[in-house]
Amino acid sequence: MLKRYFLNNKKRNFSTASIWIKGGSDMDSTGKKGINKILCSLLTRGCEGFNNFTLSEYIESYGAELNQEIFEDGISISIKSLNEHFSKLYPLLDLIIKKPTLSEIEFQKVKKSSIDFIKKDRENPFNICFEKWRKIVYSNHPYAFSTIGIADDISKITHKDVLDEFNNFKSREKYLISNNPEINGENFGTIEKKILKEKSDSLNINLTNSNRFDYINTDSNQMIMMMGDQTCSRRSSEYLPLKVLESYLSYGMSAALFKLFREKHGITYDLGVYYPIRSGNAPFLIYLSVSNEQALFAFELLSTLWKNLLFNPLTDAEIFLAKEKLKGSFLLGNQSLDEILQRKIQLVSYGISPISEIELNSKIEEICSLDIFKLTNKYFSKPFLSISGNKNMCLEISNRWKKNF
Repeated sequence: MLKRYFLNNKKRNFSTASIWIKGGSDMDSTGKKGINKILCSLLTRGCEGFNNFTLSEYIESYGAELNQEIFEDGISISIKSLNEHFSKLYPLLDLIIKKPTLSEIEFQKVKKSSIDFIKKDRENPFNICFEKWRKIVYSNHPYAFSTIGIADDISKITHKDVLDEFNNFKSREKYLISNNPEINGENFGTIEKKILKEKSDSLNINLTNSNRFDYINTDSNQMIMMMGDQTCSRRSSEYLPLKVLESYLSYGMSAALFKLFREKHGITYDLGVYYPIRSGNAPFLIYLSVSNEQALFAFELLSTLWKNLLFNPLTDAEIFLAKEKLKGSFLLGNQSLDEILQRKIQLVSYGISPISEIELNSKIEEICSLDIFKLTNKYFSKPFLSISGNKNMCLEISNRWKKNF
């Protein structure tokens, strides 16, 4: 069943409709990691009445856009066009999710593309390090694997496997949202007033200390470090306090990471925090890249920063600035209609009632230093570390890691 919502987001000269299908790469079965990525790509490569080329030509003839993307928790398909053409294009979404062609020729193309993408992805040392990190954090949970899949699994996936997966796909919950009233959906303003109970998912993964570190030996002069742990679901009341912590650590030039690693010591190529929205326990990690010569010093700085979060609550001034930057980031996220629709329909699929900007700011204002301090000790007292670089340097960091954590 497709649940439809209309978002009256001021009058614009273009319309967007976005479908969120609940269940993405987390639906990949063992031995078939990557099958939903293939299915996601195939859905927009032809449907009833259109093959791959005629579908593209039809959409382009109206200057429209058709996009698809797979996430850990869902699949997103959207179409955007000028208002005067929307009625001709919008019905395509229904055909794409209900009557896709899923031709074997296109399947072979998509399958090869997935394998090629994985090979290209592994050329990036950050991606390799991250794969190691989430593997030790999530073990065999779906979040331990890339949405693209595993090359060995993909090579064995057949066209029949994808057709069988589509049968599963048809029964998944689907949500559509648009700024165009032609969709005849429930007005989104009414569901914003509903209060849904917040809850937190727990993966209940108990790992020993020996499982919390891994490294990749490379010949590069670059050392990459990723430290963090799994945290909470987007449904949890702990989500916003952790967003404030993310803001404190990584938003702008006043961020703690920037001031420590760039401004004070000037030793990093790249650094930041990764904290995505997830239906289950989301990862929260600090990542950075330095030269081998600076690696040990950078690790000591990172360890000191981490321990400081565990033993010293943020000051009132630090909390205030972090909150202001977070509110500013939410305002930036409201400048794009595509982002607004995607975010709102994703939250609805998670069972969350999106709230107004005033309510959101009010919730942020209620967060205090003690809230964040409790969460750092809850989630980060035994962090996981993945590093990539020179073997001798990795082993030395491993020794220091054991002493510090």
